[in-house]
Amino acid sequence: MTKTIAIASDHAGYNLKETLKADLVDAGYDVLDLGTDGLDSVDYPDFGYAMAAVIRDGRAESGVLCCGTGIGISMAANRYAEVRAANVHDALSARYCREHNDANVICFGERLIGSEVARDCLRVFLDTRFEGGRHIQRVEKLSTPQLPMKSKGAAAQ
Repeated sequence: MTKTIAIASDHAGYNLKETLKADLVDAGYDVLDLGTDGLDSVDYPDFGYAMAAVIRDGRAESGVLCCGTGIGISMAANRYAEVRAANVHDALSARYCREHNDANVICFGERLIGSEVARDCLRVFLDTRFEGGRHIQRVEKLSTPQLPMKSKGAAAQ
């Protein structure tokens, strides 16, 4: 069975989305393109939410999101418990987001990252497995909303 990967972007991430989509198809993945379909201005939250829906519904196992910076679209996708979206900038962050955080969506900022770096990050993301172990409890907390802990020190603010 071929793994399905969803991909989406707003207008500012469209060109990078198309580059990464071609790489995914060439690598033999089934690609579910959630849009956008061009450079006309659209709202990035719509595409982050669409990604969350296909992850939640099991229509894709993982995803790729692109916008101008990668920040807004990752924030939109991360509003949903099923999504662990990581905005990455290099291969090391792509590896650690999988190994330590079990990220299931990788995010890129087209205005901030070159296409070759993004392509390398995507390959690392897809080839890296979750390490488990000490990270399991932490990842489970990401999917379970919790009130902040009361503690002493600056971190409790």
